[in-house]
Amino acid sequence: MATVLIPLPRQDFDPSEVAVPWQTLTGLGHRVLFATPDGGPASADELMLTGRGLDPWGRVPGLSRIVLVGRVLRANRDALTAYRAMERDAAFRAPLSWEQAGQDGFDGADGVDGLLLPGGHRARGMRAYLESELLQRLVVGAFQRDLPVGAICHGVLLAARSVDPATGRSVLHGRRTTALTWSLEGRAWSVARRTRFWDPDYYRTYREAPGQPAGYLSVQQEVTRALAGPADFLDVPAGAPHAARKSDGRHRDSVADDRPAFVVRDGRYVSARWPGDVHAFAAAFAELLAEGQR
Repeated sequence: MATVLIPLPRQDFDPSEVAVPWQTLTGLGHRVLFATPDGGPASADELMLTGRGLDPWGRVPGLSRIVLVGRVLRANRDALTAYRAMERDAAFRAPLSWEQAGQDGFDGADGVDGLLLPGGHRARGMRAYLESELLQRLVVGAFQRDLPVGAICHGVLLAARSVDPATGRSVLHGRRTTALTWSLEGRAWSVARRTRFWDPDYYRTYREAPGQPAGYLSVQQEVTRALAGPADFLDVPAGAPHAARKSDGRHRDSVADDRPAFVVRDGRYVSARWPGDVHAFAAAFAELLAEGQR
């Protein structure tokens, strides 16, 4: 069976985008390793675990436990169950450091057969992950070795920022991909800046500077700028089966129902948009691994 590396920030990763792939891969007998900045255990974005703090009364003692908006935006029951199981996993509790995982491109992660890049949006923890030169070199090494690579949500942004020194271009240049779309990102931001009014940019990892158009620093637009052309960024096509369910930001996929999911595969690279795609994303990445083992 394969060994997969999942690099994480020290805090604020999305629990669904890590725990569901972990559950899928380990359930198939694969070995999953984790890596964090300092080798200490990582922690997920607590708002995505509890939903508390996403309603207008989220800072009021006693009332904060009443979760309405937070119930919609947080991880669902399947993801929370997977996360609680992952918290007990020995590899999750004792991760590698980023330096151990990739001191020289991907060569530091000895025996690793695939790389999975999850996301998360909270700037407090995610910026260090997205801006890490260590992780960017590790991503370049995985693509140079043609290993299976999966990226979801902001994880695609890490891949887009990973520039191959042999070409001077992003490893995603010339590939087709999806990522967190501006439609989904902007919609969540619009809700949260009203309901979490004391922290209105919670859903925006990066905000536009004065003079930059709306969405210029969104995941979709930055990823698109790294591609060979705008047409290589894919979203749900108009008229696709279940297009409304895939795009409304309310429906999430499950093991038994992939209708809400949208996943893009290009060779040995697979990408997805947000936690609502995560079961289909994990299954597609597992298929990449299986093909490599045949």
